[in-house]
Amino acid sequence: MADTILVPLELPDPEPLSQLLIEDLSSLDVVVLGHYDLPEQTPASSAREQFGDAAQATLDDVAASFADAGASVRTRLVFGKDRAAAIRQVAVEEDCAAELDPAPTEGIERILVPVPDVAGFDRLPTFIRVLSEDSTQRITLFHVVEGEETRESGEAVVSETRERLVEDGFDADAVDTLVVEGDEHDAEILRVAADYDAVVMYEPESSLGDRLFGTLADRIADETDDPVIVVDRDY
Repeated sequence: MADTILVPLELPDPEPLSQLLIEDLSSLDVVVLGHYDLPEQTPASSAREQFGDAAQATLDDVAASFADAGASVRTRLVFGKDRAAAIRQVAVEEDCAAELDPAPTEGIERILVPVPDVAGFDRLPTFIRVLSEDSTQRITLFHVVEGEETRESGEAVVSETRERLVEDGFDADAVDTLVVEGDEHDAEILRVAADYDAVVMYEPESSLGDRLFGTLADRIADETDDPVIVVDRDY
């Protein structure tokens, strides 16, 4: 059975999905989630009655694009006030291994893969591969050394991950590593991601900053226009 990826869209007017991303993800099971954001005092039942048919038609159009590309696809529609909570709930209910944070893209030549550690390596290759089958020329395994961690330890993380990717069938010449030292982990990833076309990363631990400024994946997609695949570490 194929891995399942969640594709959340903001309704009623979602940003168009790149055809390139649709085709890249077509080997996976896809769950298209439509989240219809509601004002504080609006009951979900009233909104669903008023807007449900149009919202579902929008989701069905997106799902048809995935189906035309060969994907197994289903839809979920949620009316509510908390997008992040809706994503978490549907991801669990649909047994999703990853989430796409979409952004416009016309080609993916360079993929950045932030690697905090080598635990759960088996979750990464599938989602790197779906983005790298056609035009990708470079996959960079990236690690930020911070706190009491040594640079040698950081180098070992990316080196071991690279060896395992090569053993998994990736071209050794296409996979490189990058280690930087810094006190601002998220800021370093954002800085480096600006030079890439897509990011594949583990789901980071939630923080107060996520609630104030959005998740790191959201910020990468918004600030760099890079699509981001977030892989669930508990899958």
